[in-house]
Order: sequence, then structure tokens, then C-alpha cells
Amino acid sequence: MKNILICILLFLNFNLLVGQELDPIYQQLDTNYQVNISHLIECFKNNDKEKIAELIVYPLSREYPVSAIKNEKEFISRFDEIFDDTLIRMINSSNPALDWSEVGWRGIMLLNGEIWVDTDGKIIGINYQTNKENKLKKELIIADKNAIHSSINTYERPVYILETPKFRIRIDDLGEFNYRYASWPISKPMSEKPDLIIFKGEFIWDGTGGNHKIVFNNAGYVYECSIIVIGLDDSPPAMLTVTKKGKNILTHNAKIIK
Repeated sequence: MKNILICILLFLNFNLLVGQELDPIYQQLDTNYQVNISHLIECFKNNDKEKIAELIVYPLSREYPVSAIKNEKEFISRFDEIFDDTLIRMINSSNPALDWSEVGWRGIMLLNGEIWVDTDGKIIGINYQTNKENKLKKELIIADKNAIHSSINTYERPVYILETPKFRIRIDDLGEFNYRYASWPISKPMSEKPDLIIFKGEFIWDGTGGNHKIVFNNAGYVYECSIIVIGLDDSPPAMLTVTKKGKNILTHNAKIIK
């Protein structure tokens, strides 16, 4: 799950660099890495989907609500959903020394971050979205809106569904990063009316490793949904913390369902 989050956050973190000149150390791509990138490019030029499938770190996340790609067989079956002619040409025409850059812990990116790979030349993230995948995402969002309670079926982008031992939590972006929190007892489905809805959540980065939280205020209570990308070996993927006037009321480890 942490691998999924790292992939999802690569593009979000890279946005912080847009409009700024990257430090020269990040622009230098080691010659050993160039060999790995060249092998990846060659696989695309040969249209060798089986070999490309071997050069993917699974699960390969896609923008929610599109499901992650779990294995090589699924990757091959969904290849045309992920790669179109434009992206393939972008890869095939790229120069490992000039068009691929190392960007710290994030990995190695193609051009403006359309593709991210690790130092072994394996793809860890694809931020490019084909027309086919974008159409699928819109269809899934429509289905999702029809499946959840009418009080929360208006949003621009679904963000997270979390589950603690007692609660199911849904976070949506209502537009312009205005986040909404909705929660139910774990036994209730999202088709029922939420017990609690909070608006105007704030997205806060926690360091540069990808950890972040979305914070909501409600009648003196502060609800923090923390997403842990880099933590200790026994760290949960997420946490729900509720405080009032600085005093801890509740802390639950959480699973990231979507």
C-alpha cells in the first residue's frame, strides 16, 4: 500500500517544482541508470508488452477511482488503457541522457514527470492519462455518485476511503482543494447517510517524503486524517486523530481502502 501512495504522490510532489529550476544534481543521470532506461525504451520500440510488463513495480496505481494494476497479466490486458500513441512516441523518441532526470527519493522521471522509474529501470508511476482511461474514470465516478448517499454525491474528485476498527471515512475534493470529510460506523455502508460531515478540510504536507494529512475542524474538535508514506516498519498506512483544545480524544490506525 505504501508503494501505491508513493506512486500517487510522485506527481503531487513534482508540482512543487514546476516553475522552478531543478537543482543541477537532480539533472545529472548516472550512466548506469541510462543503460536501464535504454533497455526500457527498446522494449517499447519493439512493442514487447510481455517484457514491458516485467519492468513494472506492482501494484501500479492509477488515479482513483480507476483500480490499480495488480500483476503482469492485468497490465498486458490493460496496456492500451494506459499507453496511447502519444505516450509511446514520447518514450520511443526520448534520449536517456537528456530527457530523463533523477529527482532525489522520487526516482527518475521522463520529461515533466509523465513516467517515473526507479534506479533499476522499472516503472513505478505513470502520471499520463489516455483519453480511454479518462473516459473510464468519468464512468466510474458517475457509478460511485449513484452508489453513495445523496447528501455526499456531489464532488469533483474522490480522494480517500479509510477504515479504522470503528469508522469508515470518506474524503472528497469538492473543487479547488476544498476537502469534505464524511464518516459512518464501520458496520454501515456509504449508501446510508453519514453520521458526520465536515467541510473545508486543509491539505498539509508533512516533510518532503510524501507524508501528509488532511485536517478538519468541527465545533471545537480537530479531525486529522494522516497518510503515512514513509514511516517505521510497524507504522500503519493511515491514522485518524481527534483532538479538542490540544487534548487527544481518539487515535485509530486506519487502512486505506481506496
